[in-house]
Amino acid sequence: MTSNGKVALVTGAGTGIGKAVALALLREGYRVALVGRRVEPLNEVAQSSAAGDRALALPCDVSHPDAVRAAFDKVHATFGRLDLLFNNAGVSAPAVPMEELSFEQWQNVVNINLTGSFLCAQQAIRLMKAQSPQGGRIINNGSISAHAPRPHSAPYTATKHAITGLTKSISLDCRQYDIACGQIDIGNAQTEMAARMAKGVPQANGEIAIEPLMDVNHVADAVVHMAALPLATNVQFMTIMATKMPFVGRG
Repeated sequence: MTSNGKVALVTGAGTGIGKAVALALLREGYRVALVGRRVEPLNEVAQSSAAGDRALALPCDVSHPDAVRAAFDKVHATFGRLDLLFNNAGVSAPAVPMEELSFEQWQNVVNINLTGSFLCAQQAIRLMKAQSPQGGRIINNGSISAHAPRPHSAPYTATKHAITGLTKSISLDCRQYDIACGQIDIGNAQTEMAARMAKGVPQANGEIAIEPLMDVNHVADAVVHMAALPLATNVQFMTIMATKMPFVGRG
């Protein structure tokens, strides 16, 4: 497929949701920068897409400001602009009582989930404000945990709640530059990270229960839909989840 003229950058693009979204965008004709910490999975995604030079593998630790700046500079030098940032990179900490978490475990989640999203958004905004035509779209992966925690998930839940505040701030501060910002909150997409749901995970009442999963490609389709809207229209928040997962009644 030939390019549709639009450029996207996807973080956490080597596996899971990021991989599915990157491949979906490439199928739609985007030129896509695939960002992640390990180059091998990024290269595998690029090769499997058969998109040729429309796929750019960019190893980068999003928690490091200099590395993020260099990655966005590379995107600008290669593709000339940026139309979409999908802020997706994220990690969790061990599911243990809060008092047993180490400072390093807490800080790692904050550095990648929250600071990484901020750093990437900051660089995207700089590019989007300066380019012609001006503007673009940022979509943050908030997760169901932006609304309700799972047991023993304080670092992940805290950062995902914070992503909601970041999304709102970007929307407010950047709309005058035709930069739209929305958030997709995803529940139980079938990925390597969520595979444990099918084996049983702790519930709010202390029980262990198997949870339904949904096809990750439905998440990718939702992101493509949000991205395809004109910049005068924005999906501010979308929740997409396995219909029967415990969320509304999580406890």
